Amino acid sequence: MRKSMLIQFVLIMLIVTSCNDTPSMDGSSDQEVFINARIYTVDDNKPWAEAMIIENGLITHIGTRAEIDSQINENTIIKDLGGKFVMPGIHDVHMHPLEASSSNFDFTINDEILDAEEYYDEIKAANDAKSGSGWLLGWGHYIHTVLEADRNPKEILDDISTTRPIAIMEQTSHSFWVNSKALEMTGITALSEDPEGGVIMRDEDGQPTGVLVDNAGNVLLDMVLTATPEREQKDYDGMVNFGFQELAKYGITSVCDARTYWKRNHHKTWKRLADDEALTARMSLGIWIYPTEEDNTQIATIKSLYESDDSDLLRSNQVKVYIDGIIPNTTAAIHGDYKIDLFGGATNNGVNYVTQERLELYIRELEPIGYDFHIHAIGDRGIHEALNAIENAGSSSGRHRITHCEFVDPADYPRFENLNVTADCQVAGDFTNPDHWSENHDFIEETLAQNIVPIKSLSANGARLTLSSDWDVSTLNPFVGMQNAVTRVPQEISIGDAIKAYTINAAYVMRHEDKLGSLEVGKEADFIVLSQNIMEVDPNTISGTTVVDTYLQGEKVN
Repeated sequence: MRKSMLIQFVLIMLIVTSCNDTPSMDGSSDQEVFINARIYTVDDNKPWAEAMIIENGLITHIGTRAEIDSQINENTIIKDLGGKFVMPGIHDVHMHPLEASSSNFDFTINDEILDAEEYYDEIKAANDAKSGSGWLLGWGHYIHTVLEADRNPKEILDDISTTRPIAIMEQTSHSFWVNSKALEMTGITALSEDPEGGVIMRDEDGQPTGVLVDNAGNVLLDMVLTATPEREQKDYDGMVNFGFQELAKYGITSVCDARTYWKRNHHKTWKRLADDEALTARMSLGIWIYPTEEDNTQIATIKSLYESDDSDLLRSNQVKVYIDGIIPNTTAAIHGDYKIDLFGGATNNGVNYVTQERLELYIRELEPIGYDFHIHAIGDRGIHEALNAIENAGSSSGRHRITHCEFVDPADYPRFENLNVTADCQVAGDFTNPDHWSENHDFIEETLAQNIVPIKSLSANGARLTLSSDWDVSTLNPFVGMQNAVTRVPQEISIGDAIKAYTINAAYVMRHEDKLGSLEVGKEADFIVLSQNIMEVDPNTISGTTVVDTYLQGEKVN
């Protein structure tokens, strides 16, 4: 049979049988062809295609139907996508998958409750459900619900137990609400000094109130979640039984873990997942810098954890550091002062987990090893200091990024491009939408509050932009982020730029843009099939997009 006739026969049989998959006669094939698709490649030289051939996890051909038909052989598996939209796999370069998936926290409380006293029943039920006297860990409240309580916050939890330590993480992870036993267990008294980057809130007599802000809460959690085989297993099981399914559900094929706590053996859990061939998404670990650790010892430890093998799905090649906190806690580092003074300290312009000078030390020591820095900075002063540190200590080999970028001094916009610093932004959360900007007027001047996450301005000034979720602070769904990105006037971008922010730009951040981030011949076949063409639908309906199929290295993972 001539080749052209064979091709026609295969295609006719595909249509007649209405099968999505047509295997070869003998069942063996290294080649799959995806036809009848609307493929957005994110390749500026060839942005659209109709069909694509995958062999051994690589894209070998992409183009028109006629071009692809000429490459089909008798062992080809043909998949008809029915005109569906195809694009590269989503890269989410800022999330907390291990923390979001683990069961090491005991309960979650309703963040819609606005009176801290009304949490009693939920917390009491959680306490009764977990027998014993060990730590009871919860998550989910809003810090000002606790701060605005009539009673001392620790007293509310003391009504539930004075013999068992209770600690509840605020929904953003930037504070903890604890009872008296928890303060006792952590050794926090009226004489305790605030840790670097944190605040122990106190009453008028100097006594701890039971609210530990930013790194003061992190220090507590480091003690509570000390690495044990049981906790590590919960982290492992959480990813296998929940986390990876969620990633595939939303078309996420590449991830940066934005807080790999090496004291909790997070890096070992990721390595075990990789060794067990359980990874269904690519992972780059952001090794956490602990503000209270001695620098030389910590730097040596982080150096020893570096791993970057292009052939692996797992890399340990990024460093995560907080330079400041968040606006609602008045801990984001700003140039001016906050309108309210929560802490009564010598200054009221936020905190520094690490100073600019200390960040410069870490960059000088770790960038030559191969580490890229993933820097949390929210306030305009924090962002300015992060850029200064990169300018003073970095080199042209670094691919550093500042994440969140909520309040940026316009004078710093062009510095992102000039220093090759990526602006990593999250707009999936409602609080970043313009109709919520006024909520910050109680904390900061309106001129600063009225331009949150300026993605349009950053892009207009040449910044490389990535969009990410910050899961589980915000939704994991990237199509919510895309919809918000294109509709948040006056700081909106185009859908094409939003897709690039989730694909090729993010691939650059992860140092694999040479093999991922766009659909081109020679690149690995990480791609997704969507329920609708997000390039053409009403922008206000993008969030309703569902992922039909998610492929990693040419293998379906959902």
